[in-house]
Amino acid sequence: MGTVSNNKENNNINSGREGVRGWLNPTRYGWERVSYWLQRLTGLFLLVYFVGHVYETSSITNGIDAWNSMLELTQTIGGHIFLILVIGTSTFHTVNGIRLIFTESGKGLGKPGRPDYPYNPSSLNYIQKSGIWVALLLACIAMLYGGMVLFGEGG
Repeated sequence: MGTVSNNKENNNINSGREGVRGWLNPTRYGWERVSYWLQRLTGLFLLVYFVGHVYETSSITNGIDAWNSMLELTQTIGGHIFLILVIGTSTFHTVNGIRLIFTESGKGLGKPGRPDYPYNPSSLNYIQKSGIWVALLLACIAMLYGGMVLFGEGG
């Protein structure tokens, strides 16, 4: 009996405790979890960009030469690709955030259902899934347009 209870305790300890690895694994979840994961990831990326942007912009206080050398970093292929990522992440983060505001206010949720097994989230109906796809599509379009402007093919 002691062995059986020890096995149950070990299974309970190991199950459901994945930590960061579980948070970074969006494949076993539905679109709502993937959207949540992307919202957090884009938020962290934009935070890093904001800190770097403040540092880059403050270089003007060191004179015109320091400013010009800092701007040269953005005029490289790597700088353009980074700015395209900023455009895409900020677009997705904004549109998905607006979708989440509507969700939190109860818009587009649909009728609540009985929680029977298997537990399919009734909150993620067609309208919510469409909102996620619209956020992804707009982010791709913004990145393509930004790429055309930065690489001189449009704008």
